[in-house]
Amino acid sequence: MVKHHIKLALLLLVIAGLFAVTSSVDASTELAAAAPAATQSSMPWWGWPLLLFVVTFVLGILAVLGGVGGGVLFVPIIGGFFPFHIDFVRGAGLLVALAGALAAGPGLLKKGMADLRLAIPVALIASSCAIVGAMIGLALPANVVNIALGGTILGIVAIMLVAKKSEYPEVSQPDNLSTALRISGIYHEPSLGQNVNWQIHRTPQGLALFIIIGVMAGMFGLGAGWANVPVLNLVMGAPLKVSVATSKFLLSITDTSAAWIYVNNGAVLPMMVVPSIIGIMLGSVVGVRILAKTKPASIRYMVIGLLLFAGLRALLKGLGIWN
Repeated sequence: MVKHHIKLALLLLVIAGLFAVTSSVDASTELAAAAPAATQSSMPWWGWPLLLFVVTFVLGILAVLGGVGGGVLFVPIIGGFFPFHIDFVRGAGLLVALAGALAAGPGLLKKGMADLRLAIPVALIASSCAIVGAMIGLALPANVVNIALGGTILGIVAIMLVAKKSEYPEVSQPDNLSTALRISGIYHEPSLGQNVNWQIHRTPQGLALFIIIGVMAGMFGLGAGWANVPVLNLVMGAPLKVSVATSKFLLSITDTSAAWIYVNNGAVLPMMVVPSIIGIMLGSVVGVRILAKTKPASIRYMVIGLLLFAGLRALLKGLGIWN
């Protein structure tokens, strides 16, 4: 299993490197914007990739133990404490989230956990809006993006604190739209030893929320697992396991759409993307093994505290209070 993850990581890194090289001619403006921060550091050029690898390795472990996506930790922490322009951080964040989604997506589909009928209409809306969000994010000044990012991260912290999860939501009657799209399914639940039939409701409201989620995913490069799961589970009524699996599959579509905008604008640096993806994926493998021996609840609150600190840092950095 570890060898499989390493091979997949290396493949993704080669693809990311090729994308970055082909877009390097268009990157002069972004590189100029990042240069002032880089010239203030006395660390050698190879020091930052090495430090990125170490930090993202730890983030990969925490992401698994805390039940969050790597992208939602990557962007505020790397953007707040590393001397990289926020555009490069967001571009790398999308590729980090994309790497995890591509690693998990095929297995989830094969097991019948991720549902295509549920994913396709949501992905169509979210991916289209993610493109718009990426364009908006790249057009805004860095301080405005940091303020909005800080506010979003603090909102995610609030959602994580108050949102409850429902293993098997009660949906007595599917709505007309979900019936017309035939969004329903069945999967085997080992803990119950039986098959679980499910259907959804409030489909128009859920799809409308994914417009906002898509824009935010593209604008901030966070991925969107933190928002996908509550909407699919609590609003639309999909079982928790189906919501988590379908959300992971959705990231491979939504993040790909937004990532192309960053690649096309030269906002993807191999020096950031390569060590970050390797660190996150190897950390995730270690995190899965540690998960069986630790209490997820305590780790979850540690992740919430980390996000709270990173969100405040981004907000204060955008306001010019903490540079």
